[in-house]
Amino acid sequence: MQKLKLLVPLSRCLSRNGTVSRQGRSFSALPNYAQHDYLQQDEQVLVEGRANSRAAILNRPTVLNALTAHMAARLNKLYDSWEENSSIGFVLLKTSGDRAFCSGTDVVDLYRLLDEGKTEECKELFRSLYKFVYVLGTYLKPHVAIMDGVVMGAGAGISLPGMFRVVTDRTVFSSPEVQLGFHPDAGASYYLSRLPGYLGEYLALTGEKLNGAEMMACGLATHYSLKEKLPWIEERLGSLITDVPSVIESSLAQYGTLVHPDERSVLHKIEMIDSLFCHDTVEDIVEALENKAAEFGDKWCANLLHKIKEAPPLSSKIALQSIREGRFETLDQCLAREYRASLTFISKDFSNDFIEGVRARLIEKDFAPKWGPSKLEEVSDDMVAAFFSPLSEVEPELNLPVAVREPDV
Repeated sequence: MQKLKLLVPLSRCLSRNGTVSRQGRSFSALPNYAQHDYLQQDEQVLVEGRANSRAAILNRPTVLNALTAHMAARLNKLYDSWEENSSIGFVLLKTSGDRAFCSGTDVVDLYRLLDEGKTEECKELFRSLYKFVYVLGTYLKPHVAIMDGVVMGAGAGISLPGMFRVVTDRTVFSSPEVQLGFHPDAGASYYLSRLPGYLGEYLALTGEKLNGAEMMACGLATHYSLKEKLPWIEERLGSLITDVPSVIESSLAQYGTLVHPDERSVLHKIEMIDSLFCHDTVEDIVEALENKAAEFGDKWCANLLHKIKEAPPLSSKIALQSIREGRFETLDQCLAREYRASLTFISKDFSNDFIEGVRARLIEKDFAPKWGPSKLEEVSDDMVAAFFSPLSEVEPELNLPVAVREPDV
């Protein structure tokens, strides 16, 4: 337990706005895209007005509130207007439905757009989404995200950069992008790289999950509440007339619960995680896991080894380098680099892994993706470098409002 007590202080730099900061089974929390989403676009993000605050509500519960380009654009528009409105003291982000906060980007929608040749619409999603992540990370007003249920990929990106991050006894966090043939994006290389030790590498390469108590222990969350208390928290916040972070913090703490990871938590293995995932290459990480699994018959290591080996080698190498570079970059730099990688993935110039991963995991669900390259040794350094290189002259880089929001940077 003493080791766990050290985890939260190590991640206080998570946000920059003054806060303290088997195949099918692995994807059981992903949305059921067989269900139709009949909501009009403006209904996908609802607005709730309070005395001195506003709430944005993600409203696509049938697909676990997966994000579309229109949702990202609407969030940008709302948050820009609320930041300029002096009668609004703080902002809340929550979702409808009982299963999920947000399962991340709607990758099935991306798959369909790419299949129809609508690459520009995919690029617009990334531009809008990454801009919102940056705006949230530099937001001038207190922000409260209530992350009840599934929090995956970009779902973390639209919540973790904010000031207050409330999790519950039903929260499940993961970064499954690598297993889908993509890379941890929407600011993931920023917040994963700032977790204690090499926990970020472990989460990115394996897609393993953390619960709410574990998110509190490693600093991803600021407050923990039982789900049954959420209505009380919302009622209390709705009555506040303030823009003072300490007042909001004390209101959240009033209904919070003190928790620690249970004895089965992976955080009790943090020293082993560090010894296994500290290596410079994915090949070396795999070798360390193989040695540990063979030497001690460690089933936990064997399971991690299986997950890394069934993931696309190219995505694994890109994810590892992305997190390592993210340790030394600001949020806007991480997002700009992730944007380059995202556009290279959807261009299919080097690999079709993203399309293949979505097909195998979410469309046809045969859970038998054919990765290319299929082996780690087939992924060259030049191939990885192409995902981090500046875009071509005809392709603009990500344009974030850094000069306006951070003029002194």
